Amino acid sequence: MPDYTTQDIRNIALVGQSGAGKTTLVEALLYHAGVIQNQGAIERGDTVCDFDPQEKRYEHSLDAALAHLRVDQTHINLLDTPGLIDFFGRAFSVLQAAETTAVVINAETGIEPATLAMMEHARNDNLCRAIIVNKIDADNLDLEALLNSIRETFGDVCLPLNLPAAEPGQVVDCFFSPDGAPTAFSSVAEAHTNIVDQVVEMDEQLMELYLEQGQELKSEQLHDPFEVALRDGHLIPICFVSAKSGAGIKQLLKIITRLLPDPTEGNPPNFMKGEPPHATPVSVTPDPDKHVVAHVFKVSNDPFRGKLGIFRVYQGTVTTNSQLLIGDSRKPFKLSHLYRIQGNAQTELTQAIPGDICAVARVDEIFRDAVLHDSHDEDNFHLQPEQFPMPLFGLAVIPNKRGDEQKLSDALLKLASEDPCLAIEHDAQANETVIRGMGELHLRVVLEQLAERYNVHVETHPPSIPYRETISAAAEGHYRHKKQTGGAGQFGEVSLRIAPLPRGEGFLFVDEVKGGVIPGQFIPAVEKGVRLALEEGYIAGYPIQDLQVTVYDGKFHAVDSKEIAFVTAGKKAFQAALEKARPIVLEPVVNISITASGDAMGDITADLSVKRGRIHNTEMTTDGRMLISGQAPLAELDDYSTRLKSLTGGEGSYEISFSHYDPVPDNIQRTLAEKHQQQIHHQDE
Repeated sequence: MPDYTTQDIRNIALVGQSGAGKTTLVEALLYHAGVIQNQGAIERGDTVCDFDPQEKRYEHSLDAALAHLRVDQTHINLLDTPGLIDFFGRAFSVLQAAETTAVVINAETGIEPATLAMMEHARNDNLCRAIIVNKIDADNLDLEALLNSIRETFGDVCLPLNLPAAEPGQVVDCFFSPDGAPTAFSSVAEAHTNIVDQVVEMDEQLMELYLEQGQELKSEQLHDPFEVALRDGHLIPICFVSAKSGAGIKQLLKIITRLLPDPTEGNPPNFMKGEPPHATPVSVTPDPDKHVVAHVFKVSNDPFRGKLGIFRVYQGTVTTNSQLLIGDSRKPFKLSHLYRIQGNAQTELTQAIPGDICAVARVDEIFRDAVLHDSHDEDNFHLQPEQFPMPLFGLAVIPNKRGDEQKLSDALLKLASEDPCLAIEHDAQANETVIRGMGELHLRVVLEQLAERYNVHVETHPPSIPYRETISAAAEGHYRHKKQTGGAGQFGEVSLRIAPLPRGEGFLFVDEVKGGVIPGQFIPAVEKGVRLALEEGYIAGYPIQDLQVTVYDGKFHAVDSKEIAFVTAGKKAFQAALEKARPIVLEPVVNISITASGDAMGDITADLSVKRGRIHNTEMTTDGRMLISGQAPLAELDDYSTRLKSLTGGEGSYEISFSHYDPVPDNIQRTLAEKHQQQIHHQDE
C-alpha cells in the first residue's frame, strides 16, 4: 500500500488564461517542495509540464500535463492545463479528475476571457474553486483594484487568505497566523474576520461560540465548515503569489495541505449507469476495499512508447497483475505495469488507492472517458458527460503522397482520441476529409503533429460549410410500400406527422401507434427509415435537425410485412411530409471576439457588417486595446484571419465559438439547392 491515505491526497487543476503563469507556478511548487533542484522556465524550455517539443517552440502549454509532490504526509497531484482558447477542450477534459479548480489570474492583465470561462465551467461541474493571483511582484500594479474587480465579477464569496505586504514582493498570512503585519491595502484583522464570518455560517454550533460567546476560533476548528463552504460555493479563497520570486508559495502549499479538500471531502463524482435518457445515478465511494471504479480522463499516443491512459481511481484499490475491464467490454486485460506521471517521466507503482491519479501503458483498447472496473456489476458505468465547445474551424486535408490515405486516417483517429475538440468528418457530398477544431492555431498544431509524429504530410483547403436543414411548418405524410416478387412480398404502410422543434433541440421520434396497427417490432424500422432521410437532407443534401416525427397510424400484413418494408415506408412517408413542411437551410452562426488597437475599430466593424455580422459590445481591455464582441455566419469567416491582419496591420487577433443555427438568406438557399440538383443530375448520368 502507499505510505499515505486517501485523506492525504489533494487533486488540483490549475486553469486560467494563457500567460497567467500556471506552468511556472507548478515549477515553483515543485521547487519549494524539494522535488526539483532548479526551477525551470518557459523561455529556457526546461519546465516539467511543457515537455513537448511543440510546447517549447510555441512557449505555451498545448495540452494538459500532470505533476506531483509531497509536503510532509500530503500527496499533491497538479494538473497543468492550457490557457489558449483553442485548447480549452483539452483543459476541460481533465477537470473531472480534481476536487479543486484553481483559477490562476495574471496580476498584470487581471480578469480575462479564460478566467470567466474556467470559473463558469468549474461551477457547472460542481467543483470547489480557488483563485490564485500570480505575478504580484510586477511593476505598476493596483492589486486592491484587482481584488475589488474579482469580488465584483465573481461575488462577495471571494475572500483573500493572504494579502500583499506593504513591502513589495511579500505577502501576509490572514488565516493561519494573522499577526497584523502591515499590508499594501486593507488590514489583516479585517481579512481574517471576513473569512471567519463566511465560514462559521456553515456550522451553527461554531457560529454560537463565535458570535454569542465571542470565542476566538482556531484554524483547526474552521477546517470542516471551510470544506462545506468550498463544496457549496459559499467561499472561493484567494491567494496572492509570485511564482517567479517565490512570494506566497510556502503559504499556498500550506493552504493546499490544510484547507483544500481531499477526495473524501470534495463533491462526489456524478457516476451514472445505463444509457441516456434512462441512465440512473450510482454511488461511488472512496473506499479502498470495494470494487475498483476508475475513470480515464486523458489518453496520449506515442509512436514509440505506445498508448498511455491516465486515470483517476474513485473506488477500490488498483494493483499490478490485477484484471480490469474497460467500459462494457466482457474481456479483461491484465495490468502488468502501473505508473505515476511527472511531466514526461514515468515511475512504476504497485498499488493505487481512491484519489490516486496514475497511468497504464500499451493497452490498445483503452480510450478517453472509459471507466475501468473489476466486476461486471460496474458494466455500463460512466461519468456524467462533460460539456465541450463545438469545434467549428475546419480544414479539408489531402495527403501529399498518393497511397497515404489510410495512414492519414489512422493518424487522425489517434489524434482525435486524445482531443475532445478535434472532430474528423468525411463529407460524402464533397468527397473530402475535414478536420475541425477550435481555431487556426489548434489545427496548425494538429497538422504539425501529423507531420512530426506520424510522418504524414498533407495539403489543405477551406472545407464546405456544415449547413443543416430543418422545417418551418407542421405537416403529415403517408406511404404504402407494397412489392410482389413472385414469392414472399413486402408490405408496410406508415402515416406520420412532423413538427418543428426549437433551434438546437435535434430530433425526437414519438410512437403514438394504437391498437397494434404497426406491430411494436417494426417501429424501430420506421425510425431507421426516418433517420436515413434525415441524413440525406431534402433541399440541399444537408442533415435535417430540430424536428419531431410522430408515427400514429399504419398497416401491416401478417406474411409480407418485414423490417425492410417499414424502413422504406417510414423514409418515404417522412419525405412526403417534408415536401409540405416548408423546409429551409440553416447556417452556423458563431460568437466572435476581436482584439485590436482602437484606431482599427471602425474598419473592423464595417467589415463585419458587410459580412452579415452583428456587433454586440465594444470595451477597452486593461492593456488599452479594444475588445469587439458580436456574431457572424461561419460561412463569412473563411478568410477572416487574412482580412483581420490586413485591417489591423497584422496585430489583431480573434476567437470564435459556436452560438446557434439560423436560416440562410433566400438567395443563398436557392444557390445551395441548385448546386445540389446539379450534383444529383451529374450522378444520374
